[in-house]
Amino acid sequence: MLFYSYFKSLVGKHVVVELKNDLAIAGTLHSVDQYLNIKLTNVSVVDPERYPHITSVRNCFIRGSVVRYVQLPPSGVDIEVLQDATRREARQ
Repeated sequence: MLFYSYFKSLVGKHVVVELKNDLAIAGTLHSVDQYLNIKLTNVSVVDPERYPHITSVRNCFIRGSVVRYVQLPPSGVDIEVLQDATRREARQ
């Protein structure tokens, strides 16, 4: 539940989600669930020349199992909080 809690704290922030099929989608994190499924609003494709059929999409739901990376804003990363939470999770 560490990642779920962390992503819940990023709701409303701009993120870039890279999928396993190499598609990268930028948008505002609207919600995330316990399976790390992600809902984005104000969506834009990072490489519109390669994926022109997705340029008209404004909101999307991304299944957690197809996510490769989530790029976070530098202001959204608090290293100390992550380290403490990781230590607590490892003890359990």
